[in-house]
Amino acid sequence: MRIVIAGAGIGGLAAALSLHAAGFEDVTVHEAVPEIRPLGVGINLLPHAVRELIELGLADRLAGIGVATAELAYFNRYGTPIWSEPRGLAAGYAWPQYSVHRGRLQHLLLEAVIERLGPDSVRTGSRITGPGTEDLLIGADGINSAVRAHLHPGEGPPPWNGLVLWRGMTYGEPFLTGRSMIMAGDGTKKFVAYPIETGHRTLINWIAEQPLEGAAPERGNWNRPADPAEVGRHFADWRFDWLDVPAVIAGAEAAYEYPMVDRDPLPRWTYGNVTLLGDAAHAMYPIGSNGASQAIIDARVLAHALAHDDLDAYEALRRPATTALQLSNREMGPEVVMKLAHERAPGGFDDIEQVVPYAERAEIAASYKRTAGFDPAALSERPSWDATRTSRSADRSPAS
Repeated sequence: MRIVIAGAGIGGLAAALSLHAAGFEDVTVHEAVPEIRPLGVGINLLPHAVRELIELGLADRLAGIGVATAELAYFNRYGTPIWSEPRGLAAGYAWPQYSVHRGRLQHLLLEAVIERLGPDSVRTGSRITGPGTEDLLIGADGINSAVRAHLHPGEGPPPWNGLVLWRGMTYGEPFLTGRSMIMAGDGTKKFVAYPIETGHRTLINWIAEQPLEGAAPERGNWNRPADPAEVGRHFADWRFDWLDVPAVIAGAEAAYEYPMVDRDPLPRWTYGNVTLLGDAAHAMYPIGSNGASQAIIDARVLAHALAHDDLDAYEALRRPATTALQLSNREMGPEVVMKLAHERAPGGFDDIEQVVPYAERAEIAASYKRTAGFDPAALSERPSWDATRTSRSADRSPAS
């Protein structure tokens, strides 16, 4: 069975590794850009995605490039605590949660693909726009997917919700636990920060978000330059006892601008011998740290389904789950606690229990874990997606 993957991002490379682990040998990844460079800023890998990478034999490599997140904490725009919870091993998971540089993770996966599948398994400068003679084409080519456009012509650009994100990285002092991921905001403006390197120096990945008047910047381009000084102007008075937001923004050597866009859920991903994966299938707002994690899970479920000669099982499991997550993220997901706190106490508060009671906050957090697939008990109880292809699947294509 000959499999072609369009896109050498995190999802496409994870798919190649997953398929190889399941016994598929003729797998080739095609990437449109002539050279794969470690671009981007920080991302988070939630425990359910980390589980999949560990089961692919990447535990030590992943630990070598990531910071194990200890805590997730929400604050209002004055830096007053709203909600905090342990994360990863500290929360009772069997697998850690990691904050990593996206480019370093991509190169880790790329190196593993080349080692296991061979140097010719990844072909750069090779843009795939639709099916050819392969037995299966997997479109893992991002939010502006050419394969998706082939299946759904006329869809147009990703819809924009009027918000803009600025992203950057700054060396600075550790804050809170030293491995905390924080979100501060009021439901309209937001600042996120977490370390992606610790030790001699702490490298803080940050995201600033607010509404933008006028036309959206280029959609789907994560590398559009922005001026840190201009970004910092919007957060000039966001100085907390535990973090100086303007100083963090000002310390970045570079910043990048990105409009808050996603894709509408699709009625189907698979057409004959073509299917979609990751952002090509279900691009979602970067809320809840789920984009890369969901692509990795797609990859593992797809390989498991193909190993059992049941491509339909992939979409049956993944499309409803990611559709629910896309829609949840449009409603702010777990970050809605910041919006609720601001609506109920716009001038701030002394006792969060009087504003958003504990039971309400806890259910918001737990509900999102269930929707996104990383409820601790359910994740521990779920069987592994490790699989070995059956003799029947060895000689059949999905469309045969």
